[in-house]
Amino acid sequence: MSTNTPTPLWQSAGILVGRLIFAGVFIMAATFKFLGMETTAAYIASAGFPFSLVLAWVAALFECALAICFLTGAFFSEAALVAAAYVLFLGFTFHGPARWAASQSQFGFFVDHFTFIAGLLFAAAYGPGRILALPLTVIGRARR
Repeated sequence: MSTNTPTPLWQSAGILVGRLIFAGVFIMAATFKFLGMETTAAYIASAGFPFSLVLAWVAALFECALAICFLTGAFFSEAALVAAAYVLFLGFTFHGPARWAASQSQFGFFVDHFTFIAGLLFAAAYGPGRILALPLTVIGRARR
């Protein structure tokens, strides 16, 4: 049974601010990749991946797509789930246990990824809210 109780303004505002923060993080990440594509490709190659320049471009474009989903609210839950998987992959690949011996700060970077993942999973479950959100979805969700 579903009830249509109005969402308090503070919740709607909080969800919108969260969406803007998620979008901002991915916009910054994509911008840094676009501004230093060769550097990004070298970092990807250092993790042992082939075709690092192609992967750098794919990552930058993917991050732009995530930002668009977070800004518009379209496919929000799907984007948040995919982003959580992406951030988990990045955490293990670029800051995982194999890198901890070389630098203790890598462990901190690794753990930080999990706090971001937790936020993304919560966002996926809760949805984009009602403010400035396009009602497009594949997996379905309760509109709040």
